Amino acid sequence: MNTDQKLTTIRSVTLGVSDLDAAAHFYDDAFGLGERLQLEPSDAPTGGFRGFTMSLVVAQPADVVRLFDAAVAAGATVLKPAEKSLWGFGGVVRAPDGTIWQMASEAKKDTGPATHRIEHVVLLIGADDVSASKRFYSDRGLEVAKSIGGYVDFAMAASPIGFGLYKRRALAKTVGVADDGSGSHRIRINVDAEAFVDPDGFAWAQASDASDA
Repeated sequence: MNTDQKLTTIRSVTLGVSDLDAAAHFYDDAFGLGERLQLEPSDAPTGGFRGFTMSLVVAQPADVVRLFDAAVAAGATVLKPAEKSLWGFGGVVRAPDGTIWQMASEAKKDTGPATHRIEHVVLLIGADDVSASKRFYSDRGLEVAKSIGGYVDFAMAASPIGFGLYKRRALAKTVGVADDGSGSHRIRINVDAEAFVDPDGFAWAQASDASDA
């Protein structure tokens, strides 16, 4: 690895989708993430849990409900309804292309009218060996902000997309699906660093070489 080129920023993620037009309509109608989310056609075989989730972090429950309802209206499947929990308020859907999206707020009460403002977008990878993956990413320049049990959150305050690790089985349970899966992850992570493939088979591409650059 070129040690002068540390991994510090995720510029965007690219999802591989079977129907490009349908996926574009869904994401425009549901979330409106702009340049943070790219799409490309893919017929790579995939089945079951793809080993990752995307999270949309918002300020209050009303914002969760607004995004959740917009996603369902655009064609998403409900995996977990939007409701209060011990840690806050959230819900989970599966987009028509198969990507699992969590919408969450640490707040349990609203402080104003609902908005469509997304405060943070976070990629969470389900790792088979969290400790090994944590070392792998730390060696590439990421700093650990929080590490509790099988969960790791990396410090990426300036990045358009945050990043964390969770035990694969625990992540699948959190979003309400079985943890078995096969084939392609159907995601590419575009960064300001050289390309690599992580221990769980996720492809990271140098943004200047990616199709969204």
